[in-house]
Amino acid sequence: MPGGGTASRFLRTTGQHATIEPDAFTDGGFILSIGGAEQSHVNLDRPAEIFYEYLRRIGHLVDLAAPEGEPVRALHLGAGALTLARYIQATRPGSAQYAVELERELLDFVLRHLPLPEGTDLTTVIGDAREALGALDPELTFDVVILDIFSGPEAPGHIASSGFYEEAKARLASNGLLIVNVGDEPGLTLVRSQVAALRAVMGDVAAFAEAGMFDGRYPGNIILAGTRGRWPEQWTAELAARGPHPARVLAGVDLDKLSG
Repeated sequence: MPGGGTASRFLRTTGQHATIEPDAFTDGGFILSIGGAEQSHVNLDRPAEIFYEYLRRIGHLVDLAAPEGEPVRALHLGAGALTLARYIQATRPGSAQYAVELERELLDFVLRHLPLPEGTDLTTVIGDAREALGALDPELTFDVVILDIFSGPEAPGHIASSGFYEEAKARLASNGLLIVNVGDEPGLTLVRSQVAALRAVMGDVAAFAEAGMFDGRYPGNIILAGTRGRWPEQWTAELAARGPHPARVLAGVDLDKLSG
C-alpha cells in the first residue's frame, strides 16, 4: 500500500483498530476507518480534491483565508488522515503546517501508508489539543487554526469552552481564521454551545453547512468560523456559491438562533 490491500493498526489510546483500504470507486483514493466507522478519505493522486462534504467546506474557508495560492501557516488540531494538510500543500505550496494528534499510533500509521505530497512542510505533535497548543513556541502564530475533534454531544469539556478558544485566538495572526468542525446530533446542542463560546471570544462568527442541517432534525456537521474582526460579508455569498449544494451560511443576526 499504496496499491495494495487493507492495512490495519491497533490504537492503544482508544483501544480501537484503525484500517486503511483502497476506495473501490476512486482511483488513488483511500479510506481511513477507526473502530469500523469511516473517519477520513484521502486521494493520493489528486489531494486538492476532497471527498467528504464537511471537509470540502473547510477547504473553501481556507481558500478565502489568504490570496489564492499564497502559502499560509496552518495548525490542525485533530489530524485524522491529514486530508486538509494535503489539500493546503496542493493548493498553497510552501505552507508551513503543524498537526496535533492524541493517538500516536494513528499518525504513524497514516504517514506510513498514505505518504504526504512531495514538499509538504508538516510538523507533527502528539498530545492533547489544548496542552499541545499551550506548549507551542509562544512566538508562533497561524493564519488558519482548524479544530476537528468534536463528534456528538460528548465533546471534551476542556476544549469545548470559551477558555480554549481564548487560547486558540491568541495563536491567530492579525487576519487569522479559526475553523471548528462540530459533528452533532438532532437538536444541535453542541453546535449551539460552541457558537455561544466562540461569540464570547472572537470578533465575529459564522456557520457553514448543508442548508437542512440548521433545522436541527438530523445529525451531521456544521462548520463554525471565527474571525478576529468583522465577518467579511462577501464571504457569505462566496461560500454558499461554492457548495457543496445546497449550502447555507449564517452570520450576524442570522446566527442568533444558534447562539445557545
